[in-house]
Amino acid sequence: MFQIKISQQKYAVLSLVMLLAGLVGHSQINPRQPTWWFGESGAANFNYFRGTTQMLNGNLTVPTAFHKGDGVKPYVSLLSEYRPNKKWGGMLNLAYDNRGGKFDKVMAPCNCEATLSTNISYVTLEPSVRLAPFSSAFYIFAGPTLSFNAAKKFDYTQQKQNDVTSTWSDIAHTSISAQAGAGIDIPLSSKNSPSQMALSPFLSFQTDLGHAPRKVESWSFYTIRAGVALKFGNHKQVVTKNEVVMAPALIEKEVEFSVRAPKVIPVQRLVKETFPIRNSVFFDMGSSHIPERYIQLNAMQASTFKEEQLQQGQPANLSSGRSSRQLSVYYQILNIIGDRMRSNPQSSILLSGASEKNPKDGKVMAEEIKNYLVTVFGVDADKIATEGRDRPLIPSEQPGGTKELSLLREGDRRVDIESISPELLMQVGGKTSPFLKPVQIIALQEDPLDSHVLFNVKGASDVLESWNVEVTDQQGNVQHYGPFYNDQASVSGSTILKGNAEGNFTITMLGQTKSGQMVKKESSVSLMKTADLNQQGLRYSILFDFDKSKSIAAYENFLTEIVTPLISENATVIIHGHTDIIGDANYNHTLSHDRVMGVQRILESALSKSDKKGIKFESYGFGEDEGIAPFNNNLPEERFYNRTVIIDIIASK
Repeated sequence: MFQIKISQQKYAVLSLVMLLAGLVGHSQINPRQPTWWFGESGAANFNYFRGTTQMLNGNLTVPTAFHKGDGVKPYVSLLSEYRPNKKWGGMLNLAYDNRGGKFDKVMAPCNCEATLSTNISYVTLEPSVRLAPFSSAFYIFAGPTLSFNAAKKFDYTQQKQNDVTSTWSDIAHTSISAQAGAGIDIPLSSKNSPSQMALSPFLSFQTDLGHAPRKVESWSFYTIRAGVALKFGNHKQVVTKNEVVMAPALIEKEVEFSVRAPKVIPVQRLVKETFPIRNSVFFDMGSSHIPERYIQLNAMQASTFKEEQLQQGQPANLSSGRSSRQLSVYYQILNIIGDRMRSNPQSSILLSGASEKNPKDGKVMAEEIKNYLVTVFGVDADKIATEGRDRPLIPSEQPGGTKELSLLREGDRRVDIESISPELLMQVGGKTSPFLKPVQIIALQEDPLDSHVLFNVKGASDVLESWNVEVTDQQGNVQHYGPFYNDQASVSGSTILKGNAEGNFTITMLGQTKSGQMVKKESSVSLMKTADLNQQGLRYSILFDFDKSKSIAAYENFLTEIVTPLISENATVIIHGHTDIIGDANYNHTLSHDRVMGVQRILESALSKSDKKGIKFESYGFGEDEGIAPFNNNLPEERFYNRTVIIDIIASK
């Protein structure tokens, strides 16, 4: 029975958690929120006992100590909330808080069953900080609890003995503890009504830290609280009789809307990609072992490993599958280095391990990689030097930085592979090149970037809060895309056409200015698919260190001597830049644009010295837009690979 009861309690709490999670995705905050709210709440306290109690009061010490227990008891409160803006605010509850329950049964020395239950309860004052992290109806709260004991009765039973009902001795009459929780406000009234009412399911945790009910023994309890609050608030409206107050007109910058659509949408393209190998192995926080995601072979497997094997057998899709395919190559970095050094015994490397404020740990990380290369690939140990540092030579975390430090530090916990041996480096650049010689990959590219319909809203990031796009076909069917926040967005032409080979569409941009005004712009496009399987392309990538655009100059030889000769007359060169998700979105958008234009200038300068004509450039800086980012942003290596400019070269037919 006890196990069934615990299961029911946990099921009830889990159900409320799932309810809150589901409602987060469907509830939006009313833009006209009252500043002050008042109401009441009711909840179930799921109380859990731990510790030890045996001396119940001065007249009763039971023969067997009680330890664990639980119970479900009521909680009711009067509440008030102060919300000066959409994100921050405060909460205050004055509550009746019952922390009672029943201890697990024990056996007395007489082999008699004994039970102990209590209805210990409090009057509590609970001030909390309230935060709506997404400026939505979902909120979290945390703060102290000040509890005043209101009831302290217990009931003790033992077979063959008289039942005892009494009160605890040595009760702590006042205690200070803490709580944290989450809830969601579900509006029950029209958003335009001056009187607002909301129903708010919530879930919270009351720690037993600082809340020992007695001054003696070690009995304590913690509580999971699940309940609902009913809240009321009013807008302040000032209306003067027979007088209309007109708000001053806001003069806002006009936005310009245009659509770039391909004449023909290529369904897929065979692409030969030169994929750069990032010269770093990223270690998990707190671990000095090579992470399992890096492929490690045994000696027999290593004896037959060849880098050329990586050109085949990878996931085919270069767009949606690009991350998994490219990372499956990158995660072979230890085997690639081992194969190259085995084939070039005169080559040498330096393994530079970096661990925050712990160079010894960085040295251990470097030695892990050295040991693998020596024992598995038979590389001469004298050709591998190791060192430990407290930060990489080119760190992501900068002195004085305070934002997103956890992500930056994940990127700085790594072993960099450095070398001056030309057989290990990029084919152009020599000692100035920090990156390893790239790997050649061949695959089919589905929905290439030039198959996308690009929506350009010039001035959107300055004028608009957000904007959306409606795509309407000739039958009146509407597709919705957005919201978008930057000046540019894209959607695959195949996605718009769905299963159709061609179609005509009306494109409507709907935006809301920062003053609340609506903006509507229209355009139209005609789309047509082609399934030309003979069309081929080339792809090259440039990688950047954190927050750097000037390093484009380090690639000038590579762009001039390797990439430029491969651009044929009348070819289309698509250059697109990306960043990781660290930092301000607008800054990242500008950074990616600067990188792209730097690459284009170098290519244009090199092409101007040749006789090639009719070359068309399409350049885009997408910033941290995760909808079109080459990789995810979950792991440090993914974020490093997203700091990139990609060059697609498409020859004319």
